[in-house]
Amino acid sequence: MTRKPVVLKRSDWAQNDRLWHGHFEGKDIGTNVTVLFYATEEVGKGPRLHVHPYDEVFIIRTGRALFTIGDEEIEAEAGQILLGPAGVPHKFVNLGPGLLDTTDIHLSDKWIKTNLD
Repeated sequence: MTRKPVVLKRSDWAQNDRLWHGHFEGKDIGTNVTVLFYATEEVGKGPRLHVHPYDEVFIIRTGRALFTIGDEEIEAEAGQILLGPAGVPHKFVNLGPGLLDTTDIHLSDKWIKTNLD
């Protein structure tokens, strides 16, 4: 084994003690993947329209969301996985009822985001 395992504590990445909300960048643990954990109980809330220079994979762990990826609107629910291609503007909002919980995998060692609205 050429590299040692890395362990992150919740306090290293989490922004909330109760919800899975926060992120870590791959560069900080020696890999080329950055992971965001997004959670909100507020219906209609989500990240604003933005774009990345790399692909992003969305894993919907709990709840329902309306994704806008390019010109497409996609209603997604727990258990589904979506791809946001590099350079394509995207956003999503919690459709409710209840908690929306996603794990968003950025295929980059750092989080690069350009807000569009």
